[in-house]
Amino acid sequence: MTHAMRAVITAVRDRRSGYWPVLALLIVAYALCAAQSTTDPSPWVLVVQLVTVAVVLRVTEAHRRVQHTAWIFLSAAAAATFVVALLGLRGDVLDIVLSAASALAFLLAPVAIIRHQMHRRGLDIEALLAATAAYVLVGMFFTHVYNLVALLAVAPTFGAGTVDSLSSQLFFSFTTLTTTGYGNIVPVSPGVQGIAVAEAITGQLFLITAVARIMRGSRRSPYDTTSASAFEETP
Repeated sequence: MTHAMRAVITAVRDRRSGYWPVLALLIVAYALCAAQSTTDPSPWVLVVQLVTVAVVLRVTEAHRRVQHTAWIFLSAAAAATFVVALLGLRGDVLDIVLSAASALAFLLAPVAIIRHQMHRRGLDIEALLAATAAYVLVGMFFTHVYNLVALLAVAPTFGAGTVDSLSSQLFFSFTTLTTTGYGNIVPVSPGVQGIAVAEAITGQLFLITAVARIMRGSRRSPYDTTSASAFEETP
């Protein structure tokens, strides 16, 4: 077995490859949001999001004190969420709190990933998975921003003929982030339109910086013999 193959296997088995479970949790969170036919956020979605943040903090090697503080907060929030779900409690204030907590969770996670990747060099599996996870997290963050605005506002978020739900907000968020812009869902209020513009700009800037990060990592200095030695055959 060559050193190159060993390096790939080591990268996959390494604990930093925890971005795989991060992406798996994001798929679950996306599916749960897509199944929401109303603007009322599901407590179970928040639980998945809290677990996602905890995994991200572990993978990004956040300071131990930060991880402990986050675990205390996340455990308390998760316990409260379970109580709310089991008792079937509902209400406008509770929905706003759940939506705001979801937005905050999806804001902290990509920041932690980006901060972690800024201190690394080299193009590998972790860098690609980290960029993908952070990009999806940004889309989920804006989804819950739209959801929070919809819960706080009296007027509908989108135009006539569009059901104002977490599912439609999720779809609109990712088509805006990727600047696909199908045009079948259009925000009607100037405030939501401004958020959409901010998301589109964020999506473009993220892609530019991600590509720059990958290209920088793919360039090896002629004096860097550490990375090159990993691809040499053993005698």
